[in-house]
Amino acid sequence: MKGNGKTVLTKQARPHVAIIMDGSGRWAEARGLPRSVGHEAGHAAVRRAVEAALRHDIRVLTLFTFSTDNWARPEGEIAALMRTFENFFSVDAPALAAQGVRVTAIGRRDRLPVTLRRAMENIEAAERTGWRLHVRLAIDYSGQEAILHAARRFQHVADNSAEGFARLLTEAEDPGEAVPDIDLLIRTGGEQRLSNCPLWEIAYAELYFTPCLWPDFGPHELDTAMREFGTRQRRFGRIPVAAS
Repeated sequence: MKGNGKTVLTKQARPHVAIIMDGSGRWAEARGLPRSVGHEAGHAAVRRAVEAALRHDIRVLTLFTFSTDNWARPEGEIAALMRTFENFFSVDAPALAAQGVRVTAIGRRDRLPVTLRRAMENIEAAERTGWRLHVRLAIDYSGQEAILHAARRFQHVADNSAEGFARLLTEAEDPGEAVPDIDLLIRTGGEQRLSNCPLWEIAYAELYFTPCLWPDFGPHELDTAMREFGTRQRRFGRIPVAAS
């Protein structure tokens, strides 16, 4: 867009937003509560984030919920997290589907409880078209492992382009169709690192870090992040052409 001799920024059309949801355990500990209480409060924050994403007309919302490294946590905390995930797929996801929200999961499944896997499969079997928002939960997920898995298969496919590789990363969700790259990556909880999130997909993502702990994340926090995103000039390695 041009005007007044300056480069004018345009709003990103239907972006892919990813969130590293950090700080639920610390949120609970600061209140003298078990960490599992923080994860349940984080569950409520997921619902708020999805509803806010619908208002922002976000196309894809990827929520980084449980990394492969999180298996090192105490067994009781892991069990509580798995129950929370199962509740989301069994209760929240069907309700969200009525609002035009498609829910899928990325990551390994062989180590997850059988009941959780069944809940995932049931909701993923729903209609793939006509949705307003695609919500992806990264559970038992590693960005490095996802790339390694795709790389092992890449030599056996006809399409050896970057687009073809991207399809291998997401084909379990959409066979033959790649999920668009991440446009904005948000991390809550005050830490400023990527923690093995979807590494291929964030090659040109804008990064936004907030000290807000995940259970406190809501529409206001997403509004703030989206406003900041709207001020970023995304050049993708090119030099912007000044407006005349």
